[in-house]
Amino acid sequence: MHTDVNALFENLWDNYLSVTPSAVKVHELLGSTQKDDVINDHIALRTFNHEKIGLEKLAAHFLAVGYKECSEYHFEAKKLYAKHFEHSDPKQPKVFISELLVEQCSEELQTIVNDMVAQIDENAVTADNFLYSGTHWQVGSDTYKKLLAESEYAAWMSAWGYRANHFTVSINELAKFDDIESVNQALKDAGFALNTSGGEIKGSPEVLLEQSSTLADDSEVEFSDGIVAVPSCFYEFALRYAKPDGELYTGFVAASADKIFESTNAR
Repeated sequence: MHTDVNALFENLWDNYLSVTPSAVKVHELLGSTQKDDVINDHIALRTFNHEKIGLEKLAAHFLAVGYKECSEYHFEAKKLYAKHFEHSDPKQPKVFISELLVEQCSEELQTIVNDMVAQIDENAVTADNFLYSGTHWQVGSDTYKKLLAESEYAAWMSAWGYRANHFTVSINELAKFDDIESVNQALKDAGFALNTSGGEIKGSPEVLLEQSSTLADDSEVEFSDGIVAVPSCFYEFALRYAKPDGELYTGFVAASADKIFESTNAR
């Protein structure tokens, strides 16, 4: 596992950019030329609640570089469970890891996922590069479509595997923008499509967090039966508000995150 938190995030970022070319344009659009103010609020990773590669196995990579567990979240309709982690250095990004509760899904989905997981080498899970290692299996585009019919999350995992599902711009740190509305407008003016599930803005000042996101880029996946372009990763934008004690809220809002998951929906 990595011992250097910055090296870990650099590798995650490079891997994310390889299938999310729009992220570079977002940077250029939102950042000021004077200073490096596009700061990463958090990243999110996905997995299955299988003992071999469950949430805790991914979390171990972050615990090894100084992160600690903070809160847990339940998404009953999507059959997901998640936790978020924070680093002792508040300038480091927060980490949100979710897992699909496979036993709550159909037998067909369970069989497909178990077959995929069986192909992962045990040693790969603790290797330095596991969090940005992509897929460790081969599935056909028909299998992807079967998963898609039941769980967008499982289908995304079958195509993309282990990598950051999204990075997040901290609006609080931007020099050119003060609110989420103006960020969204700048993105739309530049031709970006936003995730409108639950409204363009998820959350509110009352819950101390407002979020929005682009729709995932389409990127080519090499399925066992050919290359198909499917939704890859997206960019999120977060504005955090101060708690009564004056400190910025650092958690997540389950109702908002629920809709953010839909940024990778096939359309």
